[in-house]
Amino acid sequence: MEARRSKMSQTDQDLMNLPKKKFKIMNLIWVILIIVGLFVSINVTDTHISVLFENFSQFTDIFVQMAHPDWSYSSTVFPLLFQTLKMAVLGTVIGSIVAFIYTLLIARNIVKNKVLTGILRIIMNIIRTIPDLLLGAIFVAVIGIGPVAGIFALAVFTFGVVVKLFYEAIETIDPGPIEALTAVGANKLQIIWFAVLPQIMTYFISYVLYAFEINVRSSTILGYIGAGGIGLYLQETLQTFDYAKTGTIIIVIIVVVVIIDYISSKSREALMK
Repeated sequence: MEARRSKMSQTDQDLMNLPKKKFKIMNLIWVILIIVGLFVSINVTDTHISVLFENFSQFTDIFVQMAHPDWSYSSTVFPLLFQTLKMAVLGTVIGSIVAFIYTLLIARNIVKNKVLTGILRIIMNIIRTIPDLLLGAIFVAVIGIGPVAGIFALAVFTFGVVVKLFYEAIETIDPGPIEALTAVGANKLQIIWFAVLPQIMTYFISYVLYAFEINVRSSTILGYIGAGGIGLYLQETLQTFDYAKTGTIIIVIIVVVVIIDYISSKSREALMK
C-alpha cells in the first residue's frame, strides 16, 4: 500500500513539473531564435559594430560642441518651444475628443451590433499601424509645411493610442449599472451618462495625459520633417553644423519633456488612487 502511494505521489510530482519543463524548453527555443535572428540580421544589413568605434572620435567632437550651448540662441528657441507645446496640446485634445466618441461605438458592451463594431475596429487598427512620422509626412504633403500639419498628425496618432486603451477599459467595467438601467427602460444616452461615464472618466483622463506625454516628444521630431515646431530649427542647426545651437535646443527639449513627464505621471497616479 505504501509503495502504491509513493508511486502515485511521484506521478503527481512529475505531472506538476511537466509545465515547468515545457516552460524551460520554450525559453530555450526563444533564446535560440533570437540569437539566430541577430546573426541573420547582421549579415543581411551588413552591420558592423566596429564602424561605431571607428567614428567614435567624431562623435566625441560633436558632443563636446553640444556641451557648450549657445545661450544667446534661447530667444529663438523658446517661442518655437511654445509652438511645439501648442501643437502637442491641440493634437491631444482633438484626437482625444474624436477617440472618446469613437470608443463608445466600438465597445461591445455598449453597441451590440457586431458587424458595426467589427468594421470600426478594423479601421481603428489600420490607423494605429501608421507611425507618427509617416502621418507627419502625409499631412505635410497634403497641407504644406507648418504647425497645422503637425497638429493633424498628432491628432490622428493620439486617436490611435487613446482608442486602443480606452475601449479595453470600457469593456471591463461593472455591467451591473448598465443592466439595472436597461431593466427600467433607460435609453442608450442615459445608460452611457449614468452607468458608463462614472466608471471610465478616470481612465480616459489618465490615457489622455499619457498621450500628451508622447505627443510632446513626438512634436519635436515632427518639426524635423517640416511639420512645424522646434524640430525644424533642430534640423537647420544640424545641417549647418552649428552644434552649439543644437545643444541649446536639445537641453531645452530635455528639461521641458522631463518636467511634463513628471507632472503627467503624478497626475495619473493621483487619478488612479
